[in-house]
Amino acid sequence: MKAIFLILFSLSSVFADDNEQQVKLIILGIAQDAGYPQLNCYKPHCLPAYKDIRLKEKAVSIGIVDIKEKKKYMLEATPDIRQQMYNLHQFIDSTYKFAGVFLTHAHIGHYTGLMHMGREAAGTNKVNVYTMPKMKHFLENNGPWSQLVALKNIVLHRLQNQKAIILSDNLTLTPILVPHRDEFSETVGFYIKGPRKTALFIPDIDKWQKWSLDIVQVIKKVDYALLDATFYKNGEIPNRDMSEIPHPFVEESMHLFKDLSDTDKKKVYFIHFNHTNPLIQKGNEAQHEVKAKGFNSAYEGMTINL
Repeated sequence: MKAIFLILFSLSSVFADDNEQQVKLIILGIAQDAGYPQLNCYKPHCLPAYKDIRLKEKAVSIGIVDIKEKKKYMLEATPDIRQQMYNLHQFIDSTYKFAGVFLTHAHIGHYTGLMHMGREAAGTNKVNVYTMPKMKHFLENNGPWSQLVALKNIVLHRLQNQKAIILSDNLTLTPILVPHRDEFSETVGFYIKGPRKTALFIPDIDKWQKWSLDIVQVIKKVDYALLDATFYKNGEIPNRDMSEIPHPFVEESMHLFKDLSDTDKKKVYFIHFNHTNPLIQKGNEAQHEVKAKGFNSAYEGMTINL
């Protein structure tokens, strides 16, 4: 494992011009799979977002732009992919080629946007979709996704755990398995390595203690950590057994990370907020608490330079 980290995070001491080397991440969505507000939620925390479109939040997705290669990618194909693809195209010159989508797992907010690539919609031609073996098998053998493969709307590329995909001299993505509710596929996070910095993206995991790696040590080795913050605290969803939908509560994560240095704490950006999580509401007291403890909350439109 130490060797893997050395490969992933060793950075060259010599860099070319910034404009040639730059890799940028743009946050295209921060909400849990079902977005914000959610279906049938007419409670005080959801109603404002029904009444004011500016308060709505899209499901988690990240755009990646490789400036030197003039290519752009997406992490996750969410139900909000139409607007997110538009936002990505607006973010960077239209001459940049859309070069593919990387998927983490088979929960609805992370892959069902692929439907917009089908013959009933955009009718795309050979869009590269990078996915793990079980996820690949799921897409190939279950409709309507299998039709996308048969009609070559998408071309599936198989990923392997901890095997780097070198997209260019400036950009490498490495999937890493994490424990989650794997009903239809395995679940991965991604290490994203640019020419100067690295980011970790884990939108879904059951609990940090179940992972084979020590998340505290991993945070120390990256420059940015975009981490699962589905729920703020236990009991957030009344009348529902939250053990059936395990995630690290933000309160748990902040306690686990409390002994990190101030510099390492600033690397942490919580993301993937359920509609019940107060962090999804701009200016909420919970956001101030997270900030006061040295951490950050991701927001749509946020950019990161790697």
